[in-house]
Amino acid sequence: MKKILVTREIPDAGMELLQEFETTVLSEEPPAREELLGAAEGASGVLCTLTEQIDEEFFEAAGDNLKVVANMAVGYDNIDLEAAGRRGVVVTNTPGVLDETTADTTFMLLLAAARRLGEAERIVRGGRWKAWGPKMLLGPDVWGKRLGIIGMGRIGRAVARRARGFGMRILYHSRSAKPHAEKEFGAIRLDLDQLLIHSDFISIHTPLTPETHHLIGERELKLMKSTAVLVNTSRGPVVDEAALAKALADRHIFAAGLDVYEEEPKVHPGLLELENVVLVPHIGSASFETRDKMARMAAENLRAVLAGERPPNPVR
Repeated sequence: MKKILVTREIPDAGMELLQEFETTVLSEEPPAREELLGAAEGASGVLCTLTEQIDEEFFEAAGDNLKVVANMAVGYDNIDLEAAGRRGVVVTNTPGVLDETTADTTFMLLLAAARRLGEAERIVRGGRWKAWGPKMLLGPDVWGKRLGIIGMGRIGRAVARRARGFGMRILYHSRSAKPHAEKEFGAIRLDLDQLLIHSDFISIHTPLTPETHHLIGERELKLMKSTAVLVNTSRGPVVDEAALAKALADRHIFAAGLDVYEEEPKVHPGLLELENVVLVPHIGSASFETRDKMARMAAENLRAVLAGERPPNPVR
């Protein structure tokens, strides 16, 4: 019986597809590095998440039996693809299934940051609400404003669909033109600087690559309107957190909403001190339905490779 390592507890929808294997499941929390490497020994397949670094050291620990690493995520920057390629290990991901749910989270953060939801709830829970006031907790309208989308992929387009329901005008920055998005949403393609200058709300949907690391830094933040709201549900290192904390503290921009961070689960201490940023713990795809689909897709990818078949979602 082939040995399978599942690095985190996943929904039953995925585990049910792995019953034919000798499966080891580590824990709900991210495993310690030593535990991860020890459990990998002799595995034919690994179903992992973004919290595990699957690198040369991991492949060495796993040994020659390893045939597939199935990432339960769209992104795969936690996996050394070159090291996998040298060893003939197939890497897969779970694209498509979380687009709409992540777009929901994006719009949740956009609205919460604009209308100061976090501040408002803390006032109520803290017993500090004394009376309604005409100037209390004012924030910008969302409807009818300009939304700048950085990365007009599947999630970016899903966000644009929601924005159209709010009568927003869509600007976007992408490596290539997106004629379908331009036709469907009336979206206008701009270079990054122009998008930052003209947008009221900015939502990031790019993968993490060497080119997109700190794509939004001090210079870019200074280009934004003082009334702008920045939302990031892509990857934490796309935004320079220290620069963002300073921009928010100095009121260079109005607010931000973050689901991802540079060094998860650590958050820059400057952000934790601020009222004008909404912080959530990487819950972009955290709906019952979507997490079931992700677990099932990862398990299907793993099973296909171990059956000698092409997986539905190969990265390489």
